[in-house]
Amino acid sequence: MEFVDKVKLYIKAGDGGDGAVAFLREKFRPRGGPAGGDGGKGGDVIFVATKNKHTLYDLKFQKHLRAENGKPGGGKKKHGRHGKDLVVEVPIGTVVKDAETGEVIADLTKDGQRAVIARGGKGGLGNAHFATPTRQAPRFATKGKKGEEKWVILELKSIADVGLVGFPNAGKSTLINRLSNAKAEVAPYPFTTRKPNLGVVGFDDFSSYVIADIPGLIEGAHKGKGLGHEFLRHIERTKVLAFVLDVSDFRERDPLEAFETLREELRRYSPKLLEKPQVVVLNKIDALSDKKYLEDLKRVFKEKYNLPVFEISALTGEGLDKLKYALRDLVEKVRQEEREKSQEGDKKD
Repeated sequence: MEFVDKVKLYIKAGDGGDGAVAFLREKFRPRGGPAGGDGGKGGDVIFVATKNKHTLYDLKFQKHLRAENGKPGGGKKKHGRHGKDLVVEVPIGTVVKDAETGEVIADLTKDGQRAVIARGGKGGLGNAHFATPTRQAPRFATKGKKGEEKWVILELKSIADVGLVGFPNAGKSTLINRLSNAKAEVAPYPFTTRKPNLGVVGFDDFSSYVIADIPGLIEGAHKGKGLGHEFLRHIERTKVLAFVLDVSDFRERDPLEAFETLREELRRYSPKLLEKPQVVVLNKIDALSDKKYLEDLKRVFKEKYNLPVFEISALTGEGLDKLKYALRDLVEKVRQEEREKSQEGDKKD
């Protein structure tokens, strides 16, 4: 199935049913009073996050979504039936925005989380509502209200604990395959990864974290070049950033230069990204002949950036255990900070 992470949709909630104009006409009540019932409410359009979906592919071909209209009221004060809600399942991590204003309507980050995106119109009032001592036979009712309608943009932002950041061919796909249960595509050409690949890294004590191999970044990505925002959108939710750099004899660019370029692209897209915990992963050491170069590089990263540095070979597995456990410790630290912040917020409320 094609991975789709952004769609534009027109949604229309149901209109309310009209109120009815009616009078009682019974055998022993020839001049019965007004008895027009109210119209039913229009159905809502509701989005629900589910762990069973991982792409917006199903919505790519459904450009218009409409909930059911409410039914009109009837005689004898019968209330019209409410229109059925339209419930749309979307992947966890879906952000719903108003296409015209850019305002975020809903951010669905948990399984089962629901959000009413368009509300159905209220039903009209039947003429039974308008009887008074001086107006005993009203011959009018009100129309049902129109349901909300709007164009919305759905964006899927992957929810992962660790995001692998790097240029194409840095070895991210191989790394996620070795660390987790993912099966990312690997090939020796740029943009092998055209969609986020998520994998679960598990441990014997049943702890785990989710790692994402996100489409390769290139210079100018913050302007939409290459896979541009398709990449950057998915890095926003990660707790930890792991910069994967090629240090092999066959590297296409200097690792330090590559690292600084990657950080600059993240900063230009959103400075908050660089506030996340970061580690540097020097990959492909199995294809590096000058070990002194590796030591010098590690020293520069530690002294200049004060970041943890890991030397690995995703291909042979060298250094992966150390990296695997270090990422778990970082993720758990962030999780604990988030829990404490959430508890403080609850106390204030």
